[in-house]
Amino acid sequence: MSDNGAALGILVGDTRPDKVYFESRRSVSIGEYVVLEYGKGRVLGLVENSKVSSDALGTEIRNFDEAYESSQVAVENKRDKSYRATVRILGYVEDLRKCKSVIPAIPPEPGINVYEATREDLAAVFSARGPEWVRVGTLLRNPEVDARVNVDKVVSRHLAILAMTGMGKSNLVSLLAKELATIPGTVIIFDYHGDYSSLDISNLNFTDARINPRYLSWEKLADVIEIQDNASNQRHVLRAAFTQDVKDRKDEDFWDALSSGVAAERTDKTYREASNKVLDKIDDARNKFKKILDPGMHEPLSVIKNGKINVVSLVELTEKQANVLVSYYLEEVLNDRKWAENVKKDPTKATRQVRFPAPVLVVIEEAHVFVPKDEDTDTKYYASKVAREGRKFGVGLVIVSQRPRGIDANILSQMGSLAVMRMIQPDDQMHVSAASESLSRDLLDQLTSLNPGEAIFAGQWVNLPTFVRVEEVKERTLGSDLKAVEQWKRLDGSKNMAKESSDTYIPSGYIQD
Repeated sequence: MSDNGAALGILVGDTRPDKVYFESRRSVSIGEYVVLEYGKGRVLGLVENSKVSSDALGTEIRNFDEAYESSQVAVENKRDKSYRATVRILGYVEDLRKCKSVIPAIPPEPGINVYEATREDLAAVFSARGPEWVRVGTLLRNPEVDARVNVDKVVSRHLAILAMTGMGKSNLVSLLAKELATIPGTVIIFDYHGDYSSLDISNLNFTDARINPRYLSWEKLADVIEIQDNASNQRHVLRAAFTQDVKDRKDEDFWDALSSGVAAERTDKTYREASNKVLDKIDDARNKFKKILDPGMHEPLSVIKNGKINVVSLVELTEKQANVLVSYYLEEVLNDRKWAENVKKDPTKATRQVRFPAPVLVVIEEAHVFVPKDEDTDTKYYASKVAREGRKFGVGLVIVSQRPRGIDANILSQMGSLAVMRMIQPDDQMHVSAASESLSRDLLDQLTSLNPGEAIFAGQWVNLPTFVRVEEVKERTLGSDLKAVEQWKRLDGSKNMAKESSDTYIPSGYIQD
């Protein structure tokens, strides 16, 4: 058993089994850990709120002169300042070392001492060892202590990374990818804005989004070639033309066969104009979307590699196209993992090759676009299935968003772990609070004070709610704020150099006066 750290304060006021208050000898930072001795032993607590007050300099001060005089009194009076902190009881230290949280049933008595938590105690709780634990940074208030997270829990229980823009969401994803690449794990990151195009770590597999239109339903194909939802005649024409015979065609024959089927609908006056518009959409698809739609793809999941960090770029896709593609891959990955588990139980069922023999972690950036609160999308349907069934079949889900209030509450509530960074919108905070029991109101109130790269980790991937300073991934150059002034000056300098070069140029045969 470790010795206690320095004496910090004394419990005062009413106490509860889960929450206490203490007067400190100094100002206390939110996120600090403290130790109390009562019940069956030493108990760890987290400072969730902290305030400093002064008897002489209270709110009744009416003017500057009174404030100045009171400040002189406060300096002379050692009892003037009050450093009051609120502590959330986390459990017995010895149990926490074994990854168990046991909170004493009886509250501590006022008057007992509060101590600073030692480095040894914190390291035993927050720096757990084992192949499933990876380092992601340090404790925010105790930077000499590593913060580690349980990857197994991320895959089996899912993770939400939530914060305002620029607070470090993509950096945390990159850090997890960097750590998983060394295992090596199979990860699929759907990159909506090109945030990972400059990521330079081992075991990377960059690929542009590609999909075989022959494997789509007619509704999804209509979305991909940009036929509007309310264009009922155009959708009728496509549905009639997209027959099984057309789906069985390969390569460019597919588009020709589909076009022939659409053209055949022109015999009906009702659908003549609609058929011509669908033919234009198909022509656009063959040209504008030829990098995305590939009827010659033999294996839909062939671009995804086992044991790699697969970054699938969605940059060139419209929102509807991206939604179709992400849902398509989610469905295929989940079905393949179900098949893999069935084959593992009964090898005689192995009638085809298993694409993913080991678990897969899927990361959806801009989750508010793909799993929105007030709209049904294909991705939302399959993400919900993964959230419910992924644990059984080895498909983990990570959703990343700067707008938690825009995410489907049912899916968010099934994220067993959370990484929450700075968040100032009350609606966002309330949405997160409703989805997670592990984040108290006091903790959520601290989100506005977090700096870039600082986060509160909660849920099953950590032993306890943790204030973390996330390590910056040096192998990633995008994601930071653009230096507009620097780039403008560089551009202006280039223009001046070009102008000077042009001014001194004398054409051949020209005689200068």
